Amino acid sequence: MYYIDPHIHMVSRVTDDYERMARMGCVAMSEPAFWAGYDRGSVDGFRDYFRQLTEFEPKRAASVGIQHYTWLCINAKEAENISLSREVIAMVPEFLDKPNVLGIGEIGLNKNTKNEAQIFWEHMELALKTDELILIHTPHLADKYKGTRMIVDMLRDDPRIKPERVLIDHVEEHTVRVAKEHGFWCAMTLYPVTKCTPSRAVDIIEMVGNDKIMVNSAGDWGPSNPTAVPDFIQEMRKRGYTEAKIRKIVYDNPLEFFRQSKRFKFREPA
Repeated sequence: MYYIDPHIHMVSRVTDDYERMARMGCVAMSEPAFWAGYDRGSVDGFRDYFRQLTEFEPKRAASVGIQHYTWLCINAKEAENISLSREVIAMVPEFLDKPNVLGIGEIGLNKNTKNEAQIFWEHMELALKTDELILIHTPHLADKYKGTRMIVDMLRDDPRIKPERVLIDHVEEHTVRVAKEHGFWCAMTLYPVTKCTPSRAVDIIEMVGNDKIMVNSAGDWGPSNPTAVPDFIQEMRKRGYTEAKIRKIVYDNPLEFFRQSKRFKFREPA
């Protein structure tokens, strides 16, 4: 079965991972801007990173037949540095016309601080000004419900925001309805240690249905599995789901959301 991984950090993965994903049916992916494992010290560091996301990674992906898309921002982990964050946000428009850029992300909250909320909102202003799709990171573990609630409340307070153009990521059992009940898209991250296992993700599908929801691996520097989406597919098959219902979550839904981007030029596999 063909699938799309809507959130994976390939800058932290080796080329062998691209090859494994292609063999298992991955035809496209999107790579949000994220933390590098350390706090970057200058806007030029981010400019070089954005070049990697818009120039180098698409070529690595294309070498194995995968279409690579990306998102741009300064991640919430680095948002405590207000002055640097504003420099990065001001620089982002330099890259918004690159053909593989889907929008602004992954923005959001990490520790639910005042500075994070401020930078989150300044990213939102840029996305609204430039009419971009938005990909949102929700906090980890104990801070997840509070942070998700804060994000949704901020979004709902502004009538300019169209929920169907916003994807709230890393939802779990206790936050999925917070996102879905207000019309936002949501995604479950399949991590081997934190977030959702494939089994839990299928349980959540059985709780809330398969509309406006997708799954991703979010493979990065830490313990993570770049082929987690195929594991989810297998779990759904074990439970007797039809191929059409599985495809909706791992292929049709990401396509429906991404096609709202003016730069998403997806080529259907032969």
